Amino acid sequence: MPAASFKDALKFWTKLGFISFGGPAGQIAIMHQEVVERRQWIGENQFLRALNFCMLLPGPEAQQLATYIGWRLHGTVGGIAAGSLFIIPSIFVMLFLSYLAVAHIDIPLVAAAFYGIQPVVVAVVIEALLRIGKKALRHSTLYGFAALAFVAIYFLRLPFPLIVAAAGIGGVLMQRRLPGVFCVGDFNPQTNECVVESDPSGPNKRTRPSLAHVAKIFAVCLVLWSLPVGALWMGLGFDATLTQIGLFFTKAAFVTFGGAYAVLAYITDVAVASGWLSTEQMLVGLGLAESTPGPLIMVTQYAGFLAAWHLPGAMSPLAAALCGALVTTYVTFLPCFFFIFAGAPFIEAMAGNQRLQAALTGITAAVVGVILNLAVWFGHKIIWPPSGVDGFALAAAIVSLTLLLRFHLPIHWLVPAGALVGIVRPFLY
Repeated sequence: MPAASFKDALKFWTKLGFISFGGPAGQIAIMHQEVVERRQWIGENQFLRALNFCMLLPGPEAQQLATYIGWRLHGTVGGIAAGSLFIIPSIFVMLFLSYLAVAHIDIPLVAAAFYGIQPVVVAVVIEALLRIGKKALRHSTLYGFAALAFVAIYFLRLPFPLIVAAAGIGGVLMQRRLPGVFCVGDFNPQTNECVVESDPSGPNKRTRPSLAHVAKIFAVCLVLWSLPVGALWMGLGFDATLTQIGLFFTKAAFVTFGGAYAVLAYITDVAVASGWLSTEQMLVGLGLAESTPGPLIMVTQYAGFLAAWHLPGAMSPLAAALCGALVTTYVTFLPCFFFIFAGAPFIEAMAGNQRLQAALTGITAAVVGVILNLAVWFGHKIIWPPSGVDGFALAAAIVSLTLLLRFHLPIHWLVPAGALVGIVRPFLY
């Protein structure tokens, strides 16, 4: 397996930050294509093991996956670089778009560009579903896991953590009957043993899992969290908008199982009740996050921006909004680094544990069903709105999917092309 230099990794993570469209499904697909298939920096089973673990965590799974892979390639420094570069471009893009949304909402050109991008994103999600499903669903039993997960989340509206827990338990129970199906590695039918591929150069050999290591990481992250939030608390008071933003989104970072969609209702209820923004503005923010690079959870930055804009206190609205956005982003993503740096050494150390791998295999299959739910939900919203079938969106999604599947057109080309088509569309009629 080719070794990745830190310089090459930095170039890739920087590039990924600018082309990571399509939400978590699209972003995971891009990382799999680049890191596993094209560059071969890590193996297929190693990638799935990292993905399974990140799916268990609160917060944005794609950003955490990038952090995990960066950590595995180059230790803590690599994880910090990967996780940070994944979101830095989106921070500046969302700051600009948040300002447009609150101060210049009625710009036809911007609305047209977003309209053209949305069907492209639908195609990206579908392509990611096909790609990940092909890799994860190796047996009819795993297709069953995916189907049950889709029914549970789409029709029954069951919470994401419950689905994940059920899939993990199901994987452990089924492993006894079908050990080969739930093996993430090479299965020996004669001995019923699962041999997991390993990389002796990986950081798991340098970072030993221990409670002392977890405590150290927690202490460092606690200090890093206390510096900005504590300064706001002491300087502005507990009831100040910026202080409440820091405290609320810290709490949200620990309950965001299932990513942006799962937590959207929770954030909206609190934000609307606090007078930070309206429900309609929250939906606009989600649309912006869907149409820009970076994780969908960047909608929280938008919410923090508008909250401080509407309740600036003694500051100017723009200055308060910038502070609110940056504080929100900081406390949203800091726990992500803690989860990875504290938990990843344990996951790598237990790579050979068959029960753990069976649980994670079941979870991966269930996640395919969750991604299918995202594709159906998003596709229905864009292609079949309440007014009826959108012919342009349907055609654009089909063309985009064809370009992805048949011609392998890079996403960072396809998205701007969609924006351009959206802009020129009014002139074609």
